[in-house]
Amino acid sequence: MTVWFVGRHPGAKEWAIHEGLPIDVWVEHLTDQANKGDTVVGTLPINRVAALNQQGIRYIHLSLELPREWRGKELDYSMMQACHPRLEVYEVSVLERIEMADRLAVQRLFLRHI
Repeated sequence: MTVWFVGRHPGAKEWAIHEGLPIDVWVEHLTDQANKGDTVVGTLPINRVAALNQQGIRYIHLSLELPREWRGKELDYSMMQACHPRLEVYEVSVLERIEMADRLAVQRLFLRHI
């Protein structure tokens, strides 16, 4: 069982090391490297998390309270600390998938909640 850390910010890696996270592999982008039983730590899009969970891969989200003016910037360790980092385990599954070409299905999807 491998623990993957997915992130491009040097500060995030430094934070994870400082916190003693047992990371086996560090990557900036995860393709199909992880396997059933592995754990992925990072800030991935929800559809990617659902795909990982469907494959039997555990996902731990690195949550931050990121100020608007820091979005898109490289975060260093002190910036990471200022964002109150925490780890949150998520299990995500797709409940319904609608092809955008099916306009009637899209309309029904939104009308269900009105």
